[in-house]
Amino acid sequence: MKNKIELKKSLKIILFVSICLLFIFLIINVIAYKKYTVNFNNKIEQIVILLSEKYPMLTEREIMEILNSDSDKSFDIFDKYGIDLEKDSIIINNDNIFIVFMILNIIFIVVLIFILLFIFFKYNKKIDKELRNITNYIEQINKKNYNLEIDSISEDELSILKNEIYKTTIMLKEACVNSNLDKKNLKRALEDISHQLKTPLTSILIMLDNLMDDPDMNTDIRSDFVKDIKREVLNINFFVQSILKLSKFDVNAIHFIREGFDLGNILNDSIKNVSIICELKNIKINVKGEKDVYVYCDYKWQVEAITNILKNCIEHSSNNKEIDISFGKNSVYSILEIRDYGCGISKKDLPHIFERFYKGENSSYEGVGIGLSLSKTIIESDNGTISVESFSNGTKFIIKYYKN
Repeated sequence: MKNKIELKKSLKIILFVSICLLFIFLIINVIAYKKYTVNFNNKIEQIVILLSEKYPMLTEREIMEILNSDSDKSFDIFDKYGIDLEKDSIIINNDNIFIVFMILNIIFIVVLIFILLFIFFKYNKKIDKELRNITNYIEQINKKNYNLEIDSISEDELSILKNEIYKTTIMLKEACVNSNLDKKNLKRALEDISHQLKTPLTSILIMLDNLMDDPDMNTDIRSDFVKDIKREVLNINFFVQSILKLSKFDVNAIHFIREGFDLGNILNDSIKNVSIICELKNIKINVKGEKDVYVYCDYKWQVEAITNILKNCIEHSSNNKEIDISFGKNSVYSILEIRDYGCGISKKDLPHIFERFYKGENSSYEGVGIGLSLSKTIIESDNGTISVESFSNGTKFIIKYYKN
């Protein structure tokens, strides 16, 4: 804004100076014309007076008619005095006046040229300075120094260029920050993945070594080892599949097929996915809800999200417990609540349970800290929210699907 005001001020000054110079030029020419006129008229007046005195018969009217006649006939009477009427003035003093004013006009033109050259070179100097600044700015950007600012907000071409460079700098800075953040996230993710895989793989290797070292191992013990190995492999498979799914969300490679689906049907399929785990722990799932509660979502992914939440509730519940599910709707959203009666979540863990790879103090051995994160990502992708409340005797997940 400051540069814009200065530009307007400079234009006003240039316009004022130009008008003044033009006015001076006109004054010089008017003065020259008056000098010519006065000098010429004085000489004519002297001639008229002399003619009137010597030739009384010649009237002033006749003299004025001669002076104002349109005749351009030349009698060459001044040739003998060396005066060329096409080049020289009959009145020699007028030639002197002409020379004086010609010199003044030349001086004026020279001064004007110098002023224009001064303005031109000053402007070019300013342009060169701006170009050097832009060049230095670009060099700093090439050195990956993005902590630069351009304070020019005027409307000339270079300022527009500087502003565009500034926009590019901001984008490059954001890209650099995001790139560094992505590197840190990738490093942390690889560390988490390595940590998550290390424990089950170590257990599998130990059990395989025991099986190989003792060919005559008791059949029951061997069978337990095989079951444990299978469980660890299934955990690794679940972990890898979840990682792949989350990575697809991270790169926006998931194509949702959204339609209106009955929330009751989504719950039924989700419950079927955890039915075997429920049977193993003798856990009963109670469902209570309204009719015709529709959710605009991708059916398959919502089943995945709710399945992970149910699986988490089952893992944190003791044998012979129950899980209560209720759902309904209002004018703003459809709501789903899932309540277990397990060990609950500690206050320090509660803000972090949806973070990737996070495992609280009450987490089960089988948990990998990724299921709830995946559920949250899926639900939010379908215009929903998920929150959690914890009690001394359990946990409640609250899911809201907002209407479009």
